[in-house]
Amino acid sequence: MGEIEKMNHTKVTEFIILGFYELPEMQPLLFLVFFIIYLMCLSGNLLIIFTVCSASHLHSPMFFFLSNLSFLEICYVTVTVPKLLAVLIAQNKTISFKQCMMQMYLFLVCADVDIYLLTAMAYDRYFAICKPLHYTIIMNKKVCIILVTVSWTVSFLNPLPHVTLISQSSFCSSNEINHFFCDMTALMSLSCSGTYVIETMTYIEGSLLAFTPLILTIISYVYIISAILKIHSAKGRQKAFSTCSSHLTVVLLFYGTSAGVYMRPKSVYSMDLNKLITVVYITVIPLLNPLIYSLRNKELKETLGKITRRIIFLPELIKCCTHLVATFQH
Repeated sequence: MGEIEKMNHTKVTEFIILGFYELPEMQPLLFLVFFIIYLMCLSGNLLIIFTVCSASHLHSPMFFFLSNLSFLEICYVTVTVPKLLAVLIAQNKTISFKQCMMQMYLFLVCADVDIYLLTAMAYDRYFAICKPLHYTIIMNKKVCIILVTVSWTVSFLNPLPHVTLISQSSFCSSNEINHFFCDMTALMSLSCSGTYVIETMTYIEGSLLAFTPLILTIISYVYIISAILKIHSAKGRQKAFSTCSSHLTVVLLFYGTSAGVYMRPKSVYSMDLNKLITVVYITVIPLLNPLIYSLRNKELKETLGKITRRIIFLPELIKCCTHLVATFQH
């Protein structure tokens, strides 16, 4: 009995990330798919940040929040996908205990920032449509910076108790994580310590810090839709709705996949299904967000087009200039 007790409290120094072990023959294909998605996420979101920063007419609250959201999406995929790629192609499935805790912490930070940024963007859209005359006064530069700063600060503090408690748990049954990153739910399933405190804390904080922003977002859109319906002309309604339709689409995607991952009852819980939904949550949404905003926002779409054309023709321009210099030298 003493040996078993000793074994049960052995300190875990590393975990093994199983990834998509159910599909061994598809590992190279999955690597290629996730590698392409990762590159597209990085390039798409970096292009939006560069476009917003370089175009002075896009220096408005809406695009300020959008550039912050794009930066967040880059963080999202960078926290999880590189390790997944290593698992798929190099079969490097091990991750140290500290790295695992750090990955879980950073992922939770990104999830929290996403919630608060989307709420700040809903707040911005509310004043733009419902209080247009006071919009520039209320949503000034200082207010925007405060909203973003508070979002990141609260998000960095919020996951600390969860990660601290999980890091002090005993993992006696196994060190194999049936996921493609250090997911909190997957780690809790490996713990032989009591998880009641962590679960209770998650539900309480989830109610306060996740549902409150959701309710505020819903209230904002109730007022926004009500204001749009009061506009007499169809063209005016269409124009007003186009300014918030991309944000509304992203909100529905985010909360829809989040509910699929974290709000399903235990009776229908499946780790395989959880992994599938999380893939959409972590990789597909950061890929879609630049497309949604660029396709639905005419102003951003036109500016992106101009910058993209410059980037495409830049090598040709450099080649042409080099050729001219060489000609003059001769």
